[in-house]
Amino acid sequence: MIVLGLTGSIGMGKSTAAAMFADEGVPVHDADAAVHRLYAGRAAPLIAAAFPGTVIDGVVDRAALGAEVLNDPAGMQRLEAIVHPLVRAEEEAFLDAARNSGAKLAVLDIPLLYETGAETRCDKVVVVSAPAEIQRERVLRRPGMSEEKFRAILAKQLPDAEKRARADFVVDTGDGFDATRAAVKAVVAELGGA
Repeated sequence: MIVLGLTGSIGMGKSTAAAMFADEGVPVHDADAAVHRLYAGRAAPLIAAAFPGTVIDGVVDRAALGAEVLNDPAGMQRLEAIVHPLVRAEEEAFLDAARNSGAKLAVLDIPLLYETGAETRCDKVVVVSAPAEIQRERVLRRPGMSEEKFRAILAKQLPDAEKRARADFVVDTGDGFDATRAAVKAVVAELGGA
């Protein structure tokens, strides 16, 4: 089974591309969704102990936690030390299930794939990308997003040009859904299908 890492900077269309891989019958593990589940489950008590006041009724308050760690590298490292091993365990269970089901291809949707070294767990990597002005427009439409928050997030991500240069495949999402879907289908076909 080929393990395909899927990544891209904020606002580049990674979630849309992930859904398109799933539409092609490819099993997709969404690291962000795993974090959301963990924040309402196994990670909550660990985060409550490490970051008092960030868990309400057994669920991590993402805004409070974000405010706590956004500009605190040491705090972010403490958080990652809690969350990353739990997400990794879910990822391994997902890959085992995909292999056991006979999948030829499985996607690991990991926003900070290169930043965390996760590309070493993948056979190939696809990066979703779009022109910077489209990215900015998409991100600033999100609820609660500001120019300052957007810049802070970008500062923690590898530049898009570097991701594109390191990728095995680049899916440009700037030309709309049809072009994106065609690019995803081409990647699936080249890698031997679902």
